[in-house]
Amino acid sequence: MVQSRGVILIQKIKQDNGNIGRNIREIRLARGIGQTELVRLLDLQGIAITRECLVKIERGVQHLYVQQLRGIKDELGTSYEELLK
Repeated sequence: MVQSRGVILIQKIKQDNGNIGRNIREIRLARGIGQTELVRLLDLQGIAITRECLVKIERGVQHLYVQQLRGIKDELGTSYEELLK
């Protein structure tokens, strides 16, 4: 989130080539976590995301929010470097 003149803005992360989504999928599968389970874990953190949204993010056709990326990083036990490479 970015605060500008007292207004909180939500930042999106643009996926130009889908690498972020592909990395999320690979790490998620390596950890043995299903999409539904990851969505449930994110929901427990208060991060709004649906399974359909996660599918689109992993396919690289939908941008994701910074808050979503942070939650995914935390739940997958990985680093930003691994997700963004």
